[in-house]
Amino acid sequence: MLKNPGPHQTEIEMVSLEQLVPQDHLLRRIDAVLDFDFIRDRVSDLYCPDNGRPALDPVVMFKALFIGYLFGIRSERQLVREIEVNLAYRWFLRFNLSDGVFDASTLSQNRRYRDSSVAQDIFDHIVEQAVSHGLADGTVLYTDSTHLKANANKNRFDKKVVQKSRSDYWEALDAAIENDRLEHGKKPLKAKERTVVEKETKVSRTDPEAGYMVRDGKPKGFFYLDHRTVDGKLGIITDSYVTPASIHDSIAYLGRLDRQRERFDFDVKAVGLDAGYATSAIAKGLEDRGIFGVTGYRRPNSRPGMFRKKDFIYLKDQDAYLCPREQLLGYSTTDRTGYRHYKSDPKVCADCEFRDQCTASASMIKVVTRHVWADQRERCDSHRLTPQGKAIYKRRKETVERSFADAKQLHGHRYARYRGILAVTWQALLAATAQNIKKIAMAMTKRPAEA
Repeated sequence: MLKNPGPHQTEIEMVSLEQLVPQDHLLRRIDAVLDFDFIRDRVSDLYCPDNGRPALDPVVMFKALFIGYLFGIRSERQLVREIEVNLAYRWFLRFNLSDGVFDASTLSQNRRYRDSSVAQDIFDHIVEQAVSHGLADGTVLYTDSTHLKANANKNRFDKKVVQKSRSDYWEALDAAIENDRLEHGKKPLKAKERTVVEKETKVSRTDPEAGYMVRDGKPKGFFYLDHRTVDGKLGIITDSYVTPASIHDSIAYLGRLDRQRERFDFDVKAVGLDAGYATSAIAKGLEDRGIFGVTGYRRPNSRPGMFRKKDFIYLKDQDAYLCPREQLLGYSTTDRTGYRHYKSDPKVCADCEFRDQCTASASMIKVVTRHVWADQRERCDSHRLTPQGKAIYKRRKETVERSFADAKQLHGHRYARYRGILAVTWQALLAATAQNIKKIAMAMTKRPAEA
């Protein structure tokens, strides 16, 4: 019992790598059902056939990156060290026990493409494989965003005036405003190009493309947002789109929804969205596309002790609002931002006992606004009270929220590993691809004991 063990590490044994990798290992299950050969064709035009040393197989490079995301290895240097000693990783990459492993700089070169189309195409191809296996159909989609802490010091910044993000529905809104004014007997607004609103904000010196985030209940600092859409069938991620954290969730939503419908030929019947997407423009867009939209409740802002907007009842047949004292607030105008103005009679308001709860205006005029697409917004809001809407909204936490939780806890998605929106886009797409690969493998294979 007290005998010193011998140097068994130097003994020669006749074994194969195939014997040393457990049959139920995740990488075996992935290898059994997923085809990565398409990567080679996708990037072949990026390689020079007649110059330099022989290139590393791009399939091997991307499979190595997927290993890093699958097992939460954030550093490419550490990933190479793990591949050197981990038998399952070597087996998955088709390396022998004695084969040398590539340098970490080879992986870093993989991220130096000029755009995100390669990562996007690889992501799309994996989604198509999930669709072909019947694991996703796009009937119900769930969308939300999560923040990734930028690789930047929050205390190193300059204050600059920057342009606010531009909405992609301005042309449709301009047409709706013109029609609304004509219906109310108002002259069309003078032709005027929409000016891009500017604001002063903090811009990071380390990563200027990150956005400074100021949101209730969220940390302040420089972040990126990963806007992710998940299919309701099995939780396959169907879209991942990165923006600076200063961009509102709703800005890019409809465009990304249309991309999925066209790219994967999805016939989307319903969507489940967080309260951040509860806007009139999105409600109008979903209704125009014949999609049943369910959004979370968005609590309106109101001063303490003052009447809330819901205390004023809209009378559709009279196109007027009824105040708590039962005064009618008639239509006044429709402004360039798409809001109708309904104004009270100051003579009535002057003697009203509720005036201090109603308005602080020196002119004693109460103004209630209503968006030209408010009807669509109200119809969309009513969906969450229906049995179907309740079931869809409840499923959100089991799909997109669960997807983000897994990404942060298991796949290192709490922080931006790199700087610049292009590099962070690569990170988000490859992380989402790795999660899809895992889901497909788990759904399509059984453990040996289950077979």
